[in-house]
Amino acid sequence: MKSTTELLEGIENNIKSWDRRDVLSASFGFIDLTSLNTTDTEAKIISMTERVNQFRVTFPEYGQVAAMCVHPNFAKTVRANLTDTGVELAVVAGVFPSSQSFIEVKALECRMAVENGADEVDIVLSISHFLCGDYNRASDEISLIKEAVKGAHLKVILETGLLKEDELIYNASMLAMKAGADFIKTSTGKLEPAATPQAAIVMCEAIKEFHKTTGKRVGFKPAGGIVTPFDAIKYYAIVETILGREWLNSKLFRLGASRLANNLLSQMESREINYF
Repeated sequence: MKSTTELLEGIENNIKSWDRRDVLSASFGFIDLTSLNTTDTEAKIISMTERVNQFRVTFPEYGQVAAMCVHPNFAKTVRANLTDTGVELAVVAGVFPSSQSFIEVKALECRMAVENGADEVDIVLSISHFLCGDYNRASDEISLIKEAVKGAHLKVILETGLLKEDELIYNASMLAMKAGADFIKTSTGKLEPAATPQAAIVMCEAIKEFHKTTGKRVGFKPAGGIVTPFDAIKYYAIVETILGREWLNSKLFRLGASRLANNLLSQMESREINYF
């Protein structure tokens, strides 16, 4: 099997083959349009939601973003104002971004987010348990939260920038998937480094192996620092190379981003666009 470095070099050497308009357009449809700021207000989130609602009218030649991702206290606001039924409502919960609290508090926050309308919940792996080798406790937390969110999709953030070795990223990926994650996600975007192609390759290799042994398809979401169209192209290429074209849909591949949408639109339109 090729090493992470060899896989990345091969993708980078052939990246021009993915630098196409159809890849840019598809990547736009994988975006979790994100606002996770301390300064977020109800008015700001409503404005963001209205932009999403009007997008298909304003840009009928493009597809829609996959989801909106907000803090859990804004779930009810988005649900009350989101009229585009093709867009999922995602929230970060479970004491994002540190995951440092009582498990009962984490589970309650996740359950309340779903009760307030969330379709998807993004949580952070308990890094404190994982790094000290308490894998059962880290796994049990994910399983408990998965039960708390019932039918909602659960994305587990590994915060790969804190996992300094490929083996740790691979093991964290497997732990999260075995515990019930529907998606595994690179980063919160609150720490550096955030998403990296190297971590993405390791995570996709883990997803591939998990599918091979269980038959279950788990999604992949890089997030944090994904800003340029080239960033989107590179992660698209990684997913297609390792997992195949069946993963190139919004049910199994997302891009967590706040600025990427405007940059993709600007490149596809050959003019500066600041729609979102």
